[in-house]
Amino acid sequence: MTDFFSRLSTYAANALRYWEPRRLIYNGALFAVVLAHFVLAWPVSRERLTVDLLLGFFILAVLANVAYSAVYAVDLFVQFAGLDAAWRVGRPMLLVIGTAFAAVITHFVVQTQF
Repeated sequence: MTDFFSRLSTYAANALRYWEPRRLIYNGALFAVVLAHFVLAWPVSRERLTVDLLLGFFILAVLANVAYSAVYAVDLFVQFAGLDAAWRVGRPMLLVIGTAFAAVITHFVVQTQF
């Protein structure tokens, strides 16, 4: 049992070192989508900008980061499976695909606001 927790600790630290710096890329991509919609819908977007809209975007940003955290379950599973070599390729692919998916969802949510 001690070996399991030792491995879990090592794998979790490895996952954190990889994914947390990349959270900035993920959040930056989603912010870029929102900003693009805001700029392209100007001046209508300015008129629709309210405190409630900003609070709604805050809630969505928190939920997007909760969704980003789901990657840890996948990462730990792959590391426990011993697929380190494949994961060196898989991690960046998962980041790109997950970020693109979140950006598309963001696009559809934001287009209804502006």
